[in-house]
Amino acid sequence: MSEYDNISNEIRELAAKLLARGEVDVVIGYKPTALPGRTQPAFAYKPEDAREFVFNPLCVSGLPLYLTKAKPEISAKDRIAIVAKGCDVKNIVALQRENQIRREKIKVIGVVCKGVVGKYGRCDGKTEPKPEDLDEKCRYCDVNTPRDYDYLIGEKIESSPQSKEKEFEEINRIEKLSPRERWKFWEEHFKRCIKCYACSKVCPLCYCNRCIVDKTMPRWIDPSSHARGNLAWNIIRAQHLAGRCTGCGECERSCPMDIPLMLLNKKLERESEELFGYRSGYNPHDPIPLAVFREEDDDEFVR
Repeated sequence: MSEYDNISNEIRELAAKLLARGEVDVVIGYKPTALPGRTQPAFAYKPEDAREFVFNPLCVSGLPLYLTKAKPEISAKDRIAIVAKGCDVKNIVALQRENQIRREKIKVIGVVCKGVVGKYGRCDGKTEPKPEDLDEKCRYCDVNTPRDYDYLIGEKIESSPQSKEKEFEEINRIEKLSPRERWKFWEEHFKRCIKCYACSKVCPLCYCNRCIVDKTMPRWIDPSSHARGNLAWNIIRAQHLAGRCTGCGECERSCPMDIPLMLLNKKLERESEELFGYRSGYNPHDPIPLAVFREEDDDEFVR
């Protein structure tokens, strides 16, 4: 029996117990799909439903999405349990910080994670992915062991110190380009955007029922898929996530046109940390930098 089989069994047993005792109304986890090498979100309402649950490197979907908008019938429940990797817990913390969820009504089943397979990586689901098959976010992960949980499954891992220079290598390369070259870089990427809105639909922190971008009146820029509309949508969305994005990478993973959306998000993430010492998703008590005023804040960026 593999390590992941053991983890899956522990999740099933715990989920079934929580439901049988009436401690929760639903447990959010993962189950296999009909297609080999894939998993999908699963919801257990009765102890027997938990038999389908699995956990392995193919469990890539961000489940905190279901605590807000994806399934109103789930988020409306008073007692929810959720299987969460370290990156998922960061999103739970961010949602808690923005008063979108009440932590006391959620039981977090934290799972120690050694990384999930990337968008085009390969993995059999029984062993760890090869380094080249890991998702990009997993290569610099510092939350292999979730920072907040009610139950922990798996042996704790001490995350090794990560090289920030390596993580931001591509951003540093782009910043060295001239303004014209940078414009061309993003123009080439954004012109592929088909305005499918998958990026916002899978983002746990894009929880508005209707995006403010679509409420803009008068409508100076046609929202359809064209150069100006694509640029406006992607830049405004990135700005809305400034100081909030936790780096889960779901937007980029879901993009059918392979636009490197996380380059924008990680650029703003770095600015938030350098200017305000803030990292989204780590501490539910830290003040959100763009929601508070401190006299000692660096205001060079507004001059």
